[in-house]
Amino acid sequence: MDNILAKSAQSVQNALAKKGLECKVVELSASARTAQDAATALGCEVAQIVKSLIFKTKDTHQPVLVLASGPNRVNEKVIESQVGEKIIKADADFTREVTGFAIGGIPPIGHKQQIEFIYIDEDLLNFESVWAAAGTPNAVFNFQAKALIEMTSGKVISIK
Repeated sequence: MDNILAKSAQSVQNALAKKGLECKVVELSASARTAQDAATALGCEVAQIVKSLIFKTKDTHQPVLVLASGPNRVNEKVIESQVGEKIIKADADFTREVTGFAIGGIPPIGHKQQIEFIYIDEDLLNFESVWAAAGTPNAVFNFQAKALIEMTSGKVISIK
């Protein structure tokens, strides 16, 4: 059964294919807007959900992408030490401008603009596979956790 994906979800599917990844974007009937919602809908651990969080540097306004394990909170001081300046949580407009996606559906790849600062929560690598948003609050895809490094060119760090 081939379902037609929403435009944003299809753009993520295209980005995955362009990277040579054989991941399939699926749209859930339930919302996956939060890590807990996604885990419940998928029947996996909350820690297997990749949260794509957008920050911006306070002075230079550069986007910063943090790929965090579902239950983990980002220690902004840790990210600031990596980036070399203070960061602030990006608002919805900045997030959409940089990624092309609304908060709640931001994937780890396929963004409108290239993001130089990408950090991967080391806790995600404790799992064989993880799930990430795929462009809408209902769209997700599953992949090998270690593929996050190659997929995003991100740096693995402790975000806590």
